[in-house]
Amino acid sequence: MPLRLVTAGESHGPRLTAILEGIPAGLRIDPDFVDRDLARRQHGYGRGGRMKIESDRAIFEGGVRGGVTLGSPIAIGIENRDFANWSKVMHPFENDPAAEAERRLTRPRPGHADLAGGMKYGAKDLRNVLERASARESAARVAAGAVCKLLLSECGIEVRSGVLSLGSVIDERSPRSFASLEKVREDSPLRAIDGSIEKRMVEAVDAAKRAGDTLGGSILVGAKGVPAGLGSYASWDRKLDSRIGAALLSIPAVKAVELGSSIEASRGPGSLAHDEIERGRDGNLRRRSNRAGGLEAGVTNGEEVIAVAYMKPLSTLAKGLDSVDLATGETARSAYERSDVTAVPACGVIAEAMLAFVLADALLESTGGDRLEDVKSRLAAHRARVRRYPR
Repeated sequence: MPLRLVTAGESHGPRLTAILEGIPAGLRIDPDFVDRDLARRQHGYGRGGRMKIESDRAIFEGGVRGGVTLGSPIAIGIENRDFANWSKVMHPFENDPAAEAERRLTRPRPGHADLAGGMKYGAKDLRNVLERASARESAARVAAGAVCKLLLSECGIEVRSGVLSLGSVIDERSPRSFASLEKVREDSPLRAIDGSIEKRMVEAVDAAKRAGDTLGGSILVGAKGVPAGLGSYASWDRKLDSRIGAALLSIPAVKAVELGSSIEASRGPGSLAHDEIERGRDGNLRRRSNRAGGLEAGVTNGEEVIAVAYMKPLSTLAKGLDSVDLATGETARSAYERSDVTAVPACGVIAEAMLAFVLADALLESTGGDRLEDVKSRLAAHRARVRRYPR
């Protein structure tokens, strides 16, 4: 695949790092755009105290000169300001044994990576697991995803997201379309698609906080301007729907992904499940609906790419859940550290980043090109060819 993304860093370590390889030369980087996406990831009613400490900024450390990509790997650093409070515990070399002992975690949280990761690596202190498994890592992905969004924008493709549900408060009116996502107000408390239900969402967050509990929800994420023909039906690992699904499922706490209206379609007959084909007024082939979410057999069909990510409630509960203290073998309540009541709005921003990465990867797979101007000219030829089909 043309694009490769690797991230490094721990939640309370010195910094996060993203290495994004495969972006063509000639793409102008707007650092303010990247920082705005990082700020959007930190936004949302129900977030914890960490958001008051961190004010994320992307530090471009390689692959960019004079604001333009060079074609080489792009390195992005994000400082963890909270490291100042954790340096005796999370320094790569200079640690204080007494401070480490005080911060040692031995009571795994159900639903988190704590116990499974401890079993995998043999960790006696589960902090070795939770620091990397923390959703803090997603900041690095959002920064890299913002670069991918800049590339897609140059190619006439836009990516957005919005909250469909939070806890038991569900948006049952908004169509699953990009037009719905264009209604989202970024300065609203929870980035809901239907602003009229945000008050009920806020009340649900307040109730969960009083109970020492957490809430999950669902996020609509989509892209418009995506040309037909990206992805492949020929090989299972190149099917674009599977790649989108894998990318969205990699987001912390996301446990299910729906493409288009596939759940509703599965409950009815085929005559109501598929998108009938017609020739538009411009003479081009199009679908009358978009139940498939812009994807058929692993290939984009020219309609909007639409997906829903379902996020479970966060695993760190103030009231805790039944667990076992690995140090004593005794029953205990799970550990609690500063956390969020909900992070559903932030999850949408991460979903945008992951969808942008997959679409940019598929785009470059189709167009090739080491320079942005080549990518754009080949994409223009591809779009023209699709419009002429089958002529």
